Order: sequence, then C-alpha cells, then structure tokens
Amino acid sequence: MVGSFDVAAVPFNPDGWGPPDAAVASSNTTNLPHNVPFAPFSRSDKLGRIADWTRNFNNQTRSKNPSDAVFDFTNDDSFPASAEDDASFRLVDGKPPPRPKFGPKWRFQQQRQLPQRKDEEVEAKKREAEKERARRDRLYHLNRSNPNGPRREAAVFKSSVDIQPEWNMRDQIPFSTFSKLSFAVSEPEDLQFCGGLEYYDRTYDRVTPKSDRRLERFKNRNFFKVTTTDDPVIRKLANEDKATVFATDSILSTLMCAPRSVYSWDIVVQRVGNKLFFDKRDGSQLDLLSVHETSQEPLPEAKEDINSAHSLSVEAAYINQNFSQQVLVRDGNKVNFDEPNPFASEGEEVASVAYRYRRWKLDNEMYLVARCEVQSVLDVNKQRSYLTLNALNEFDPKYSGVDWRQKLETQRGAVLATELKNNANKLAKWTAQALLASADFMKLGYVSRIHPRDHFNHVVLAVAGYKPKDFAAQINLNPNNMWGIVKSIVDLCMKLEEGKYVLVKDPSKPQVRIYQVPADAFENDYVEEPLPEEEQAQPPAEGADGEEAATISNDVTDKQIDNQA
Repeated sequence: MVGSFDVAAVPFNPDGWGPPDAAVASSNTTNLPHNVPFAPFSRSDKLGRIADWTRNFNNQTRSKNPSDAVFDFTNDDSFPASAEDDASFRLVDGKPPPRPKFGPKWRFQQQRQLPQRKDEEVEAKKREAEKERARRDRLYHLNRSNPNGPRREAAVFKSSVDIQPEWNMRDQIPFSTFSKLSFAVSEPEDLQFCGGLEYYDRTYDRVTPKSDRRLERFKNRNFFKVTTTDDPVIRKLANEDKATVFATDSILSTLMCAPRSVYSWDIVVQRVGNKLFFDKRDGSQLDLLSVHETSQEPLPEAKEDINSAHSLSVEAAYINQNFSQQVLVRDGNKVNFDEPNPFASEGEEVASVAYRYRRWKLDNEMYLVARCEVQSVLDVNKQRSYLTLNALNEFDPKYSGVDWRQKLETQRGAVLATELKNNANKLAKWTAQALLASADFMKLGYVSRIHPRDHFNHVVLAVAGYKPKDFAAQINLNPNNMWGIVKSIVDLCMKLEEGKYVLVKDPSKPQVRIYQVPADAFENDYVEEPLPEEEQAQPPAEGADGEEAATISNDVTDKQIDNQA
C-alpha cells in the first residue's frame, strides 16, 4: 500500500512577494519546508541560478552525484552562507542562444555533447579563427591574381626584334586557332649521333635543403648554341635531300609551346627551293631562359635591376649550364658516339652533350630533320638511359610566395605547382625537348640564390626526376597538338615564295605574325637601326583589313591535317 503525501499549507500574502510576516513570526513552523534558506528580494533584483544544468563536474572534491551538483547553491549570492564565494558568482546569461548551423558538422556535435556557455572561450576561438582566415587570405591574394585587376598580358612588353618599315607582313595567326590542331607522327628515325656523354651522379637525388651543395662554375667547358643553317651536319643532310624541313629542338619547342608564351620571340624562316630552314638570330632570346614569364606578379622594368626579366634570363641560362655539368660523375668515364662533337675544335674541352639528328615524316613527300640534345647517360637495369638536365631557379621568395628552403622537403608538390604557374612556358619547352630527343628521364634541379640580393652565388637544394611522357600528361602538354602546330606553320610557310621571313610573337597579344624581310636581314653586315615604337611598322587595324585577317584565320582554322600522313 502506497503511503499518502501531505502537502504543507502555504500561506498567502496579499500585500506583496514572499510569505506574510505573520506566518514567519508564527510558531506554526512545522508546516513549512525544513532547511530551505530564504533571502528577501524585490522585482528589480537579479536572481541567481536555481539549478545549473550546464555546469561541468570537474571538481573532484564535490559529490559525484549529478543531482547534488545541479542543486549546489554554494556559489549563489542569494545565500550568504559563504561570503568568500562572491568572486565566483555568475548571473544568468541574458544573450540569446547561438543560432544552429544546419549542417552535418553541427548535427554530429549535438550528438556528442550539449552546447556549453563558455563565452570567453568561444570568443577567443572566434578571434583565432579570424586571424587564421586573414592570414590565408593574404597568402591566397599573394599567390593568385586579382580577377578585377589588369591581366598580365596587358603589361607593356617590347618586341624581341624591331619591325622595320620595309618589312611586309604576310600572315597573322592567333593562338586560339592552335588549340584545335592535332597531328600524329610516327616514331622518328635516327640519322646520326654525335658527341659524348658523362654519367649522372646519383648522389644528387639525395640532396635536401639541409644538405645543399654549392653551385660550381665551369668556365673551361664550352657550350654551343649553333643555329640550323650553321650546323655542318644539317647542311650535309640537306645536300643529300634527307628531308624538306630543318630545325633544332629549341626552335621546334618554341613553336610547339607558342600558346603558353607571353614574352615576344622571333624565328627566322628561309625558303630555299623546296626546302625550309628554321633559324634563330645571333643573340636571340631563344638562347636565354625566361623567368616568371607566366606569373601575374610583374617584375621590375629597369634592365639593370638584378630581378628584371632580362637579368633573370641571363642568370637562369648561366645556372642551367653549370647545373647540367655539376651533377655528372667527372671521372673521365665517358660514352662516346660514332661522330665527335661537330662544333668543337681539336683538343677543346666541351660540355657533356650528345646531338641526336632525327627525322620525322610529316607527309608523303615531306620530312622534318631536327637536332636534339641530351646531357647525360645512366645505366638502369643494365640498359642505357638518356637524360636531359635543367634547373629551376629561385631568386626572391617574395615574388613567388613560396620559400623553397622551407617547403621543398615537406611540400615539393606545392613548389612544383607554383613553378608550373609562374614558368609554364619554360617547363613545357623543356618537356617538349625531352620528348623530341626520346630521353628516358628529365632531371629538374632546384637552385636558389645564397641571398636574395646576391645573383652570382647559388646552391642546389634538390633534384627531382620525371619521365617525359608522364610529366607532359601532368602539365597538360599534348604531343599531337604540338605537332599540329608545327605542321600548320610548315604548311603556311611552304605556300610562300622563296625568300627570307621572320616569325614574330606579338609582345602584347596572343598571336604570331609572319614578315617578309630583305635577304641580307640579320646577317653580320646587316645593320639594324632600332626605331622608336611609334615609327615601327604597325600591323593593319582589325577593322580596316578585317577581310584579310579573317581569311588568314580561316586558313589556319580550316586546315584539316591528315593524321594518316
């Protein structure tokens, strides 16, 4: 039988809050609850918590029973039992509860625990998150271009060659037409192998920023940058009618990667009979290496500045040559081919390089011969493998936003991604040259200045190796598109009459122009007087000769190249 529960009589106070004075003063206290403290208050007073359900039970000295802790009034100022606890008194929070974030993250957090009222900690976390977000935004805007700002191509660049008044523009090809071209070539045929190669030093694969190596200087070794028509081997092959088109790997790679270029460049084209020769001028930009060409961060314009585009190009070419000789095993062990270096004199010390003269079939009656280069050799699984050696150079981390010494060991992919963004054209040309030479591996060195203001002394921080075909796929370089560009330009030049022409990449627009030039242009006795920009021969206005420009554009766009050639 369940016992009954008697509720004590609660006196009514008609004059105000709380029990009436008569009830308190009366002796009938047996009807009132025992051991319940009471403090008089008015409506303007702030009440303490009656039961704190959000309290943490971290105090081991208290009872472990949650119900005891919930009704713990020791910290409440309404009960002056302990005046020393005034400092820990907290009022009921009058702010509205946080709005729920309807998402999976909030839902899972609610399942783990109830949201706690820790205002100071929450505010501190918000401040830290805001600082971190601001830091990420600064780095993001440092490494990325401003979409509302001016495009890099809108910057003022000078033409690589001064356009003379007597030059006649024959064709104008926008780069947008190159992206649609495709041409498949068969495997090339090796006609001749010249030069000698030294073995690659595998210890450089283990170089890290903490164990860097000083970049050496090789002043006694000669490097040759011979153009097509000055090459005695190509002259001999042309006399033997081995091909119709002749070029070098550096010239072909410039054409193949033309859509990625920003700086101006020029290539001399000579039509002699039914043959076509692609040449470069003496002192051409093709002998140098561009730096930060495709970056959105502009470089200093003063030519004497060590970080200007010209100064960095000269520095990069110097670094690339020395790096290609430093990473070799210089013990006299060399792989010599049937023919010696065709450009070296007897007894002259030459750099480790082999020239591979190769022939591709472009059409039933058209063949292309190119001189390709490899810089080293390596025995892999008892098979001889050829290597190309190139070096990326860091000049000032402020421009790239990535410090190689801090990121190369832990985030090499991020460093390579930044280089692909800032030097897309240079890396694509190196890859194209490795593919043309059928190199088995391409080695990329990471070379940095010892100090950002010292452009004479450098250190090798790391060396990475890639297979050219895999790397081409990684940077979205399509070999069929590369050969499609070459085939279209060859077809255009073959339609021209005999003479000398020059292909010039427009310094401010993504297009290339073909000019007919005098026969003695760019020769040793040809004096080219630089003209002010306003006096240089300008291309026709788009509106004035729209019909001619449309005809040229359609001529390239509508070319249907037979892939079965």
